[in-house]
Amino acid sequence: MSILLLSCSLKPTSHSRVMARQAQAYLQSKEVATSWLDLQDEDLPFCDGGSAYAHRRVEPLKQMIAGAKAVIMAVPIYNFDINAAAKNLVELTGRDAWTDQIVGFICAAGGHSSYASVMGLAGDLMLDFRTLVVPRFVYATGEAFKDGQVVDEKIQGRIEELCDETLRLANALR
Repeated sequence: MSILLLSCSLKPTSHSRVMARQAQAYLQSKEVATSWLDLQDEDLPFCDGGSAYAHRRVEPLKQMIAGAKAVIMAVPIYNFDINAAAKNLVELTGRDAWTDQIVGFICAAGGHSSYASVMGLAGDLMLDFRTLVVPRFVYATGEAFKDGQVVDEKIQGRIEELCDETLRLANALR
């Protein structure tokens, strides 16, 4: 079992992806097995409540998420909410993937006012699928980045804290 890093941004120069890669590097430096899933590389249909569930990538993604020791979702925040691609993935993969999973969040946003933006999805995951949400989020705005790297030491530390807490919970509960 590995920790799944899930990059939900569809933007090529995504700050949330940069943070997810930093989390992955940190975990690997601690000799933790990781796996990577980038929604930018997936050709997923919009969830339509019907035929979209039969798409060729849905079942493998369900298995990848369900088989992870824990998932760290890196999401961009658009209009005070997580992006549609992240929610679409949850809708497509549903109960089979997310039930009893451990999930941490890394968020990249344009401003400081959207800190609680993941709470809608976090609440849905907890109530619908008994997902354990790691009670430590990473939230960064554009000034934390330069030249495609995280340059804010506080954000770097928070990424490491999130990884450590995710590991602690996963090891205790798995």
